[in-house]
Amino acid sequence: MPAEKDVLTTGEVAKICNVAPRTVSKWFDSGQLKGYRIPGSKDRRIPVPELYRFMRAHQIPMDGIATGTTRVLIIDSDQEVGSVLHRVLGEQTNYEVKAASTAFAAGLECERFRPHVVLIDVHIGETDPRTIADLIHSSDSMQMAKLIAMSGKLTDGQSQGLRAAGYESFLRKPFQVREVVEAIEHATNLAA
Repeated sequence: MPAEKDVLTTGEVAKICNVAPRTVSKWFDSGQLKGYRIPGSKDRRIPVPELYRFMRAHQIPMDGIATGTTRVLIIDSDQEVGSVLHRVLGEQTNYEVKAASTAFAAGLECERFRPHVVLIDVHIGETDPRTIADLIHSSDSMQMAKLIAMSGKLTDGQSQGLRAAGYESFLRKPFQVREVVEAIEHATNLAA
């Protein structure tokens, strides 16, 4: 599903959900899947956030959504760390990579870029890591994003608590690029 798409056709939804287009039309017509009809046409359109809600409510596997190039957003107030990760991941992987060094810039990038994975220094803006996860996952367009925490300051106990807060994994600074790639691959279920 292209990052810039906000609305999907019944055929696109059918591919994502691994069902026939007619099944999607039935979901729409019964009111289970919300959307709208194109004026002057019988064609239906389903907003992406509504599709996410529907899939979660009906326990439909989300693996059909994460197609195409993996988008990774790096959020770190240490601009050197962010730029090195951005450069190395851009050169050594097929990821589409963006970086932000402030909480405000990160919020803008999350909405524009819609990353699949967010590598985030949990100390950005001195906000609690749980609050950061809640803010990101409360956005309709970011609910499916996988969060990977980065920090050089957390104790082992604090880092263990991050999973309960909504993070997929934790990277202790300093780390090797190989560790970052492994964490991203694990989070997106692309690793063998």
